[in-house]
Amino acid sequence: MAICWETLEHLWYKYSIDTMSNQQERSEIENWIVGFTDGEGCFSVSIFRNKTTKLGWQVFPEFVITQGEKSKSALEVFSKYFKCGKVFVNKRYDNHNEHLYRYCVRSIVELQKTIIPFFEKHSLRTAKQKDFEVFANIVGMMSNRRHLSASGVRSIARKIERMNRKKQSRFLKSSETIRRAPVPRR
Repeated sequence: MAICWETLEHLWYKYSIDTMSNQQERSEIENWIVGFTDGEGCFSVSIFRNKTTKLGWQVFPEFVITQGEKSKSALEVFSKYFKCGKVFVNKRYDNHNEHLYRYCVRSIVELQKTIIPFFEKHSLRTAKQKDFEVFANIVGMMSNRRHLSASGVRSIARKIERMNRKKQSRFLKSSETIRRAPVPRR
């Protein structure tokens, strides 16, 4: 079901997501969120060097929607609907006419209790669904603390390679990781 921006704004201001009682109106907002995420959203997991962690690496999952300043109100829909995450500004000083805004959810708890259940109930309709499934699996691994062991981070890194642009993980290419990798027994 296609919903135009004016209809969404009308529903937004007339009823407010917090008090929506009509199931059809709530369904329209949910369908809009799925469609917007299919087009503009990203489920990503990165692995960064972090010398303050036991392994020297940190696993960093996030759900992100990015828009120009003129469409910032769309990000507010996500923030108000999910009641988690934050909208950040990425100020631009290049030849673009507006700053970029990002709605981000990074908390494992918020991802696991709010974002993942929503997209499990309301499936994405593009190839992004596969990325979401891998993302949800990784967040589950993290909630089980698998990201705190070298073998867990290696497993997560292999899963990350199947997401989004499908490029090889820096973690798996790291000389530290190669040196620490267990030698196969014969």
